[in-house]
Amino acid sequence: MSTIDSLITRLQQIQPVGSPVTTPASRPGHARPQDGKFGELLEQTVRDSQPVKFSAHAQNRLQHRQISLTEPQVARLEKGVSNAADKGAESSLVLLDNLAFIVSVRNRTVVTALEQAQTSSHVFTQIDSAVIA
Repeated sequence: MSTIDSLITRLQQIQPVGSPVTTPASRPGHARPQDGKFGELLEQTVRDSQPVKFSAHAQNRLQHRQISLTEPQVARLEKGVSNAADKGAESSLVLLDNLAFIVSVRNRTVVTALEQAQTSSHVFTQIDSAVIA
């Protein structure tokens, strides 16, 4: 075997030093989203991190009816809205303790608020879901 052949053989046997070359998809925790799910997941994460807002009408109703929400109640309302959003709801009736809220789920906005006494003879229209929070 010539010197050149022996060098070539030795070069072919050299193993790289350091970490192996990997692509982002092959790294743990860096799986590539499939079927365009990344955009949906990003949108849902951003939406769920937004607090529930109250429209001017809902704020007036709450104030007029002397309804004040505690932090735990607001947290339960937000969780209920997130659950409705996860199921694809657009407009929802959210029942919370003795209160009822009509919520635009897509905008995470409470449209109006009622007390239980006012809901007994009330018909709710243009909603596609109901949530007990």
